[in-house]
Amino acid sequence: MEPVWSLSRHPLTRVAYGLDGLSQWLTRHAGRRLTILVDAAVADGEAEARVRQRAAWADRDTERIVLSGPGDLASVARLAADLADREFVVAIGGGSLLDQAKLAVLLGSDPAVGDRLTVRQRSGLVLLSADSAPRVPLVAVPTTVGTGSELSGAVCLSTPEGKRLVLGNGLQPEVAVYDAVATRTLPGDLLAEGVLEVLFRLAGMYAGDHRELPTEDAFAETLLRRLVRLGDEVAAARAAGTAPGDATRLEIAKLSGLSHQPWLNLGRDPCACKGWYLANELSTALGVRKMTAAAALLPPLWRRITRPDPRWGSAARLERLWRAVSAARTAPGPADDPASGIDALLDDWGIRRSLDAPPERVAEVARATVRAWGQGLPTLGALTLADVHEVMAEAVGAPALAGR
Repeated sequence: MEPVWSLSRHPLTRVAYGLDGLSQWLTRHAGRRLTILVDAAVADGEAEARVRQRAAWADRDTERIVLSGPGDLASVARLAADLADREFVVAIGGGSLLDQAKLAVLLGSDPAVGDRLTVRQRSGLVLLSADSAPRVPLVAVPTTVGTGSELSGAVCLSTPEGKRLVLGNGLQPEVAVYDAVATRTLPGDLLAEGVLEVLFRLAGMYAGDHRELPTEDAFAETLLRRLVRLGDEVAAARAAGTAPGDATRLEIAKLSGLSHQPWLNLGRDPCACKGWYLANELSTALGVRKMTAAAALLPPLWRRITRPDPRWGSAARLERLWRAVSAARTAPGPADDPASGIDALLDDWGIRRSLDAPPERVAEVARATVRAWGQGLPTLGALTLADVHEVMAEAVGAPALAGR
């Protein structure tokens, strides 16, 4: 699939480090009332208190909306109606809350977005118009790492047909704020999974595309080397029974956002990360976290790339990338075999990847995956139902069914 030009007039998200700068941002806007949209898991926490302090300093009133759960189109539509006449919104939470905030603000600004979301289609990918832009300024304060939702023009949306990936530049917040206090309550296992999510995204885009892009490849390799060192730091802290420090979490959060920057994948196939589509469907169907599914999928997926099977990705590029990653690790592991190497890394980082599903269920998920992302759609390219089912069955440890 050839990369598509972005024709949106919506500006890229500005990045700020530290919530203290929010006061100056507020004084540059005419509105008097700030709406705080906060995840129930972090409501009344340190990040929210800091936002309220900054609003008070800027002589702005505040009001609060607390959300819980991933939401769906109906709940996002209700939130959109609630936010449509707000003056500005600060969203505090993980990727799910930020996704809901981004989509609700855009939906409340442009009714055409709702029309696009309700069109019946089998594709799991929904593309919004480049003309759709939010009217309400949105500031995103991530309290988790990995998704990078605060800097991306993408959201995941639950629908009756499954989880959909919605893309549009208008989904990008006006400002993303990274502050160590926002991730201070993040459990160690979720921090490790967040590091894995960035690795999964970067490595998938790098190895999934056969094109040699020297500048973009160098960017990706640099980010991945830095990332695995941070992942090893998190693993060492967890093994010692201590919490990773503020500086470590802030660095991981920055890399999470950087992994979405357009310059990083300029010229790449936007559908190169085939594993994402499989992890999306498998996690939704089995009711597990996406990184649990991704961790289970990575070794079998990488084994197919190095066979080689060029439909999954480039063996030469994956092997080169893994040598660079292995050399950067503080914990030595297999450098010559990417599949064995990632398996060892997952063990070192304590990433849970045990999946349980009967063969019939795995076959059903594989069919749903191909229906949403394959069969002529660019997302899975030339991969067939048999290819997808084989990888999923190996990830779950279920025997492949005959006559899939």
